[in-house]
Amino acid sequence: MNTHIRRTTGLLAAAAVLPLVLTACSGSSDSGTSDSSGASSATANGENMDGTSTTDQPFGPACSGVPKSGAGSFDGMAKDPVATAASHNPALSTLVTAVKKAGLVDTLNNAQNITVFAPTNDAFAKIPKATLDKVLADKAELTKILTYHVVGQKLTPKDLEHGSFTTLEKSRLTTSGSGETYTVNDSAKVVCGNVKTANANVYIIDTVLMPKS
Repeated sequence: MNTHIRRTTGLLAAAAVLPLVLTACSGSSDSGTSDSSGASSATANGENMDGTSTTDQPFGPACSGVPKSGAGSFDGMAKDPVATAASHNPALSTLVTAVKKAGLVDTLNNAQNITVFAPTNDAFAKIPKATLDKVLADKAELTKILTYHVVGQKLTPKDLEHGSFTTLEKSRLTTSGSGETYTVNDSAKVVCGNVKTANANVYIIDTVLMPKS
């Protein structure tokens, strides 16, 4: 009987703490779907698709370039927090360098239930080298740009169909699309979407997003 009481008390304590942990990171987003409702919309989205499991599996043309095994594979990335997972993907090496220069590795790895729109190396290559070098050398500006790529909640593909979300940088980004075709801010295309890491959903994009202010 005492064991049952202790187990019940422990469960109640855990239930009380969990919302506080989730709120700590997602509090910066004042719109869109919460993480808990995002999970339910993921289920609904899976049922609405034409027999495919887009909600559960990565999709997009660039996904074919991801290693099939090892730390850089989808299974491997799912075991690591997002900054560590990205470091194992060769196509994201410029992003990883930028995150390190901005001192955001621990911030991203320790965050819970976030979404990262991750520009590829080719996305950064679209920026003139002199401009990119200047941004990489300016920690404040670099932090502003990188945090604009992060939303404080996990977003499913269904959430992206007609979305507007507050980023960790505090300004908003918009998403649109359906099926396996999505854009961010009407400019960046998702080339490999719904990549899972231990603490984030990742959408790899072909253009670096710039905050308006």
